[in-house]
Amino acid sequence: MGHLITLATSLNQWALDFQGNYERIIQSITIAKERGATLRVGPELEIPGYGCYDHFLEGDTILHSWEVLAKILASDDTMGIVCDIGMPVVHKNVIYNCRVIVHDKQILLIRPKMWLANDGNYREMRYFTPWMKHRQWEDHFLPRIIQTVTKQHVHSYSASSPHILMGLDGVEIFTNSSGSHHELRKLYTRIELIKEATLKLGGVYLYANQQGCDGDRLYYDGCAMIAMNGHIVAQGSQFSLGDVEVVTATIDIEDVRSHRTSRSRGLQAARSEVFHRIEVPFALSSGKFGEADGAMTLGIQAKLSGARFHTPEEEIALGPACWLWDYLRRSRTQGYFVPLSGGIDSCATAVIVYSMCRLVVETARKGDKQVIADARRMVGEPEDSVYVPLDPHEFCNKIFHTCYMGTENSSVETRKRAKDLSAAIGSYHVDLNMDTLVTSIRDLFAFVTGMRPQFRAHGGSGAENLALQNIQARLRMLLAYLFAQLLPWVRGRQGALLVLGSANVDESLRGYLTKYDCSSADINPIGGISKTDLKKFIAYARDAFDIPILNEFLSAIPTAELEPISETYVQADEADMGMTYDELSWRKCGPYGMFTKLVHEWGSFLSPVQIAEKVKHFFFEYARNRHKMTTLTPSYHAESYSPDDNRFDLRPFLYPSRFPWQFKKIDEVAAVLPDRSNPATDKTRTD
Repeated sequence: MGHLITLATSLNQWALDFQGNYERIIQSITIAKERGATLRVGPELEIPGYGCYDHFLEGDTILHSWEVLAKILASDDTMGIVCDIGMPVVHKNVIYNCRVIVHDKQILLIRPKMWLANDGNYREMRYFTPWMKHRQWEDHFLPRIIQTVTKQHVHSYSASSPHILMGLDGVEIFTNSSGSHHELRKLYTRIELIKEATLKLGGVYLYANQQGCDGDRLYYDGCAMIAMNGHIVAQGSQFSLGDVEVVTATIDIEDVRSHRTSRSRGLQAARSEVFHRIEVPFALSSGKFGEADGAMTLGIQAKLSGARFHTPEEEIALGPACWLWDYLRRSRTQGYFVPLSGGIDSCATAVIVYSMCRLVVETARKGDKQVIADARRMVGEPEDSVYVPLDPHEFCNKIFHTCYMGTENSSVETRKRAKDLSAAIGSYHVDLNMDTLVTSIRDLFAFVTGMRPQFRAHGGSGAENLALQNIQARLRMLLAYLFAQLLPWVRGRQGALLVLGSANVDESLRGYLTKYDCSSADINPIGGISKTDLKKFIAYARDAFDIPILNEFLSAIPTAELEPISETYVQADEADMGMTYDELSWRKCGPYGMFTKLVHEWGSFLSPVQIAEKVKHFFFEYARNRHKMTTLTPSYHAESYSPDDNRFDLRPFLYPSRFPWQFKKIDEVAAVLPDRSNPATDKTRTD
């Protein structure tokens, strides 16, 4: 047997965009055939898009998926190539997540998924049923729109068992069509699983994945790849603005067969059960000296190589930036608006937008027609324009708007940092004071009630102090949406801007934000990222993007600047929260379980009683602020934990916030545990 040409594909599909999804599928097949491939594998549910969610329960989604497949089969695109295409199929009134294998305008096989993803962000069992009849196959009656094209009425509907049993029965090529989303530091685990699948068994493993934002909080991070005998042969990009990416490799199937010559495998294979096979009059390889192009057969194209990984800082720079670009172009808006506070969170949001602009320029320079067309529309260029974004600062100025909204409580330092950052990245910047608005609200309340609230620094109560802070915070949200709606008009352009939020995942978990303040926005690129990771990202961007001003953000003390500043008092976030950002993390524990874990982790520098107080304080604040998560701005999902209500974090929003039973148990145990803390111990883990 000779060389075998294979491939996997990453597609930037969009939920329910049947026309666009069809065009991208056809483009990937065309590229595959141009490269001489004989097998094309696409991502999971690529026809309707993976993120349809409850739309999978609608008959329209199934109907339109068959219509797209019929259109694919009616063309000549599937001639001379085997195509593995993903779509939902209803079989005997049950909805299955399926792969449809087609060749030469014929359906060869419909394969339903057996093991459904059903944790974290995945809820496949809400829409689909797993195929329970392992190693069995049935006839499936094809819709009339398919019968008209293929002249087939009934075709086999089957499922195969896991790859080890298939490999023992002689299967040499395995395909995995996925809808896997990005999380920081997740790619290593995925690649190790793919390598392991063929390391002991031998074989060729084709992994296809969706890439991009298909209409939700998730970014599917592509990275299509081909592995052989436990080694990565070819790997696609993890983050890209392109709509179609085809990864190809030419391998010699004899390498798989020689890898399987061990006696132990032979003994197991001789006893293995037989899988149902479908004969096809088509060979994936024409033979070592066949009629294939000489350049393909005179040398092995595949080279064993190590997998490529981004650092977490690079992942933050690239993943949310690609997500923002997809959201911006698919919502057909004209740009983004961010209120800059002079702090590190809004700074990180702004730098991610600048990273997006850098990616747009980099991709446009390569001649990507779709990116150039989207960029022209955003900046208001006419259809016959020849504009191409070639400078990230220039493009940033056209589509990104920032604003510093100062009050009498704002410092000179934060105002200057916001202005300098805007200049460094090129955003269109507005600097304003809103004291007149704050005073008007305060005067209105005093006129109606006869009572004038005061800050704590001026003798006011805690309730007055908090209310006056919230007035400023919520007015900033109103101003953000006003300016986002009218700034394009001010600049002589059409349309409006999307408002970006800047609350990080730690502050959301703790509830350290004002409901309906600047945390309320259209979308939030940093809502799933911890403060610790954001600081590391800013340090990375300072050097990678050559933005020296970011040094000042790294050294600044986080502050909301909502209370009056005096010689003896400056508001600080960590003091307000009663804990440091490094102490904020979520471990899926209840109060007592969290306490028992932290006694071991923090016992060297905090006493059990001190740990107990911190745990109780966190859960009290988490419980009483949980209602804020019900209106949390949709955020880019970047961590294995998330406070996103009713999507990822399925918990109530009305709690017995003092947890009397749980806290009592914590206090009882803390009182009898020995204090092994050493005050001199370095507290860098929590300070």
